[in-house]
Amino acid sequence: MPRTGADLALLLLGGYRALVDAATAELAADGHGDFRPVHEFAMRAIAAGADGASDLARRTGVSKQAAAKTIAVLVERGYVTRGADPADARRKRLEVSPLGREVLRRGEGVLDGLRAQWEQRLGEERFAALEADLHTLVGDRVVDPSAAARGRERDRPDPLG
Repeated sequence: MPRTGADLALLLLGGYRALVDAATAELAADGHGDFRPVHEFAMRAIAAGADGASDLARRTGVSKQAAAKTIAVLVERGYVTRGADPADARRKRLEVSPLGREVLRRGEGVLDGLRAQWEQRLGEERFAALEADLHTLVGDRVVDPSAAARGRERDRPDPLG
């Protein structure tokens, strides 16, 4: 049976979902059942300097309203704090909280473990080739928010962001 572009898209989406679903389940088991991939994207952008809903929307490719809602959720759940901007007392500054940084570190560790499992299943050479091929095909489209802030693309894609 011939493969179609839709088949490829579904395979790539399935790979992403497998990683994200496993990471989300592990974070939930660690007491972070309220954490979602969108929170990861937003917190990385905030850590890179996104200082409000407009900036977060621009960096993550969502509407300003969606960014504002995400910020409110992250603040409410303690993953992000809103404090006074030392340069402008009229503004509030967003920062990833210690809890937020811990969840990001935990998520990275979970994804590293999942990556190692995939590498073990395929073998080191085949997995390295898979990563290299994916980087060749999509590497220029995967941008790290902190690199985007500096106007550069990442060297390797971030599985959650």
